[in-house]
Amino acid sequence: MSTVKPFHLPDLGEGLPDAEIVEWHVKIGDVVRLDAPLVSMETAKAVVDVPSPFSGKVLALAGQPGDVILTGAVLVEIELDPNLPQRADAQDTGHHHGAPAAHAAPASTPEPAAAEDDGDAGTVVGAMESSNAVRSEQAVAIGGVKAMPAVRALAKKLKVDLVRVRATGADGVITLADVKAAAANPSTQSVAPAPSVPVVTSERPATPPPAFMPAPAGDDKDEPIRGVRRNMLRSMSAAHAEVVPTTLMDDADLSAWAPGEDITVRTLRALAVAAKTEPAMNAWLNAKEGTLRRHSAVHIGVAIDSADGLFVASLKHCDTRDSKTLRSELNRLRDGVRNRTLPPEDLSGYTLMFSNFGVFAGKYATPVVVPPCVCIVGAGRLYHAVVPVLGGMETHRMMPISLTFDHRAATGGEAARFLKAMIDDLQRIR
Repeated sequence: MSTVKPFHLPDLGEGLPDAEIVEWHVKIGDVVRLDAPLVSMETAKAVVDVPSPFSGKVLALAGQPGDVILTGAVLVEIELDPNLPQRADAQDTGHHHGAPAAHAAPASTPEPAAAEDDGDAGTVVGAMESSNAVRSEQAVAIGGVKAMPAVRALAKKLKVDLVRVRATGADGVITLADVKAAAANPSTQSVAPAPSVPVVTSERPATPPPAFMPAPAGDDKDEPIRGVRRNMLRSMSAAHAEVVPTTLMDDADLSAWAPGEDITVRTLRALAVAAKTEPAMNAWLNAKEGTLRRHSAVHIGVAIDSADGLFVASLKHCDTRDSKTLRSELNRLRDGVRNRTLPPEDLSGYTLMFSNFGVFAGKYATPVVVPPCVCIVGAGRLYHAVVPVLGGMETHRMMPISLTFDHRAATGGEAARFLKAMIDDLQRIR
């Protein structure tokens, strides 16, 4: 008698309650082998290839590309093939799903509770590492096309047929640049229609629009919020409901700087100095447990704007890096966000946050603190101000700084001392 195993969408190691189907690598009726690529899923932080936990025939797929699947919901059903290798029931890779929660924890929570083990071997995600391990994406050959999951996601977004793209990467791998080049010449592309597959148990119940919202007119249309922007919606809503924010604003006089100094790097180093001076701001608050963890290392979460939404990349050990390595690491993180190639560990673990919104516009702001962090610093647009000097007047370049902190975790005095230490460091001669 044949055995049919359901495979539930596991926690992909990022503490998020769901993920979006980017591309199926199998179809109903296919025979898939253990650990072969099953589906590419996009979370708020990365595109991940999910391998098959079984060997056998695919009987059902839970949705089409673009559908959102809840963590713990059935993703695929597979009829086991006794003639092909199977993973032993007792073999555990440390990656399990959890039942969908009514109120999922924020994505930024540093230590999400482990999902309860219900003994279902189908919850193990192939041979992926646990969320505490370093995991790098690899180019996978599907239908003779070798590309990383992020590249496949971009091709889907730009409606580029990867089969018709000329690969320029090593070993015939299609790169992001290849996809962008193909998108710029659409006359050579042919877009295959999406396969029709039955939906099993993946979709959220449809939510009717509010009664006061008029129907879209003309070219207006309602679009689902996906990926990074969906996570931004969750985290900002949770922060607004939980944090007690207070904002301090002041200016740093940059007249003592040498010509050509790296503004962002200098600001990050001043932020690290302030965190060491006033450790209360370099902390995580766990309001539910009533605990405050003060960190010895300074990991700054740098807000990076992108077409897909807002990313917060973790710039580790800012208190021990010199200016050159800080700039190099910051460039790596920005390139990773642009190409969607950053692993999850580069998007978590920061101990305080920084927004350089002034590169676009605005002097002062009330940036949002996202738990469990206690504070966020925003640097505004530089400007020139006339200041009195030794009985005369001079024009100095100024940096407006906005500090928002969670008043549940820090006092006004601690926040003011932190801001003063940062300004003092910015104003001194290096």
